Amino acid sequence: MRVFGVTGWKNAGKTGLMERLVSEITARGFSVSTVKHAHHAFDVDHEGRDSYRHRAAGAQEVMLASGVRVAQMTELRGDAEPPLDALLARLKPVDLVLIEGYKREGHPKIEAFREVAGHDLIAPKDATIKAVASDVTLDVDRPVFDLDDTAAIADFVLRSVGLIEDTPQPTSALKPPPLKNDCFALPPGVNWTPVDEALEALRDRLKPVVGQEVVPLMQAAGRVLAVDLVAKRSNPPLPNTAVDGYGFAGGVPGEAVFPLVEGRAAAGVPFQGIVPAGHAIRVLTGAALPDGVDTVVLEEDCAISDTQIAFNGPVKQGANTRKAGEDMAEGDIALPIGRVLTPADLALAAAIGFGALPVYRPLRVGVLSTGDELVEPGQEAQPGQIFDANRPMLLAAIARFGYEAVDLGRVADSREALRGQLDDAAAKVDVILTSGGASAGDEDHVSALLRESGALAEWRIALKPGRPLALGIWGGVPVFGLPGNPVAAFVCTLIFARPSLSVLAGSGWRKPAYFDLPAAFAKRKKPGRREYLRARMRDGRAEVFKSEGSGRVSGLSWGEGLVELGDEARDIAEGDLVRFYPYGSFSL
Repeated sequence: MRVFGVTGWKNAGKTGLMERLVSEITARGFSVSTVKHAHHAFDVDHEGRDSYRHRAAGAQEVMLASGVRVAQMTELRGDAEPPLDALLARLKPVDLVLIEGYKREGHPKIEAFREVAGHDLIAPKDATIKAVASDVTLDVDRPVFDLDDTAAIADFVLRSVGLIEDTPQPTSALKPPPLKNDCFALPPGVNWTPVDEALEALRDRLKPVVGQEVVPLMQAAGRVLAVDLVAKRSNPPLPNTAVDGYGFAGGVPGEAVFPLVEGRAAAGVPFQGIVPAGHAIRVLTGAALPDGVDTVVLEEDCAISDTQIAFNGPVKQGANTRKAGEDMAEGDIALPIGRVLTPADLALAAAIGFGALPVYRPLRVGVLSTGDELVEPGQEAQPGQIFDANRPMLLAAIARFGYEAVDLGRVADSREALRGQLDDAAAKVDVILTSGGASAGDEDHVSALLRESGALAEWRIALKPGRPLALGIWGGVPVFGLPGNPVAAFVCTLIFARPSLSVLAGSGWRKPAYFDLPAAFAKRKKPGRREYLRARMRDGRAEVFKSEGSGRVSGLSWGEGLVELGDEARDIAEGDLVRFYPYGSFSL
């Protein structure tokens, strides 16, 4: 009988966890029974009921039965409490018995832990506790799950008892602790920050902010792998044939005639006997090589009768065969932590024995536009108002990056309204992108609020377009305050936010691909800051948009990428090589 326990001190959340586990596991099609230990006298009957009167009259056991339920009550009347094994023996066979309490028994358990209950952990002194379900982050030598993450806990229990296949487990299902308020701070005295230094600072200071979960293989495409995936099985698992043909032992230098062994080997239907030396057997592509076979000759190279084959050599020993593990050996790291899983990765994971994969939870990225001048696209704009172009652009870009885009709407130039919007956002997303209000003007409330909270770093990036970039923490959630200008917001998103989001999502720092093209333009660039020009490739050359004005939104749509001009001064003539980053390299 498969058993697993839920233990913990009083008020630790044991019963709530038991209830949720029963609901989750039965919903997956498994049958479950439960046993609960009580440290006090209890009664499931009520005085005055017929069954209560039977017990009060002295009955040793009372069985109450109806069309929907059967209950059996046993009166100990001074006898010793039955041991757990004896109680389990009374239960009908089921897939799993969950046990609440019985912390001193030897069955495997998960400990429920709530910090407010005020008790010490049991786990460090009890090897039967295989994991902890907690409402706070813990530093222990076994898996820790969020107390409310019932699905992940159920996965762990079912794997532990063998009801579902084993899968590498995240070290913790809890969300990591938030970034520190000063993680974006610049060194004292630094005002203008070169692009490369800004990128290096972000890369060094950021870390994943999302928890982990296990998902079925079929649902894992596009997710970020949370552990190094170690092959559970070699691929191929056994030596096999790469072609349809005839198998035998050893190489053949010239003409050969082999008598045939009766039978054949096919994929999934191995030959059960041994092929004697000097004999051959029919083999089909993918079949495990029978004992006595290490070489295969192609069927079309043979003359065949009912009892023998003949062919011309030479045929090298091992020809047309595959070695066990030649693709991937058991124990090899097949896929590294942080990899964004592709369809091909799913094929590899399946081939080495995985039906489910441990992944980071999707990064939730909220987008908030700020400004009194903004009007929702499609509505009527009054004089002095403009349509909110940033929010649809940024939400679409985040979705293309592979994250969960959360529309946080628009907020007027009101500090209190923005404060409430940020408070609400911090409770439901992992990172916030705002556009507008990132500079130091009277109506730049994003930077003002972050400054008030003590978690603002105003980065004046040596960059065109997009100098003001407000970085901070609000309610434990990182905030990227982007410029309000759409072109500047777009460039800052690609250059700074995209690689940062990748780190926060667990997939590491991601650099876009580029290639050098001859310029189809001429330009004199001043030193001191990096420039990004909206560009596209035509006839093998890089064209740039006719205007560098950061208010020209049409240039973003016209372009197919960005030309990057370095920090140094440069006179560019037509035909000089320039660096071109296609939008596709940013996942757009």
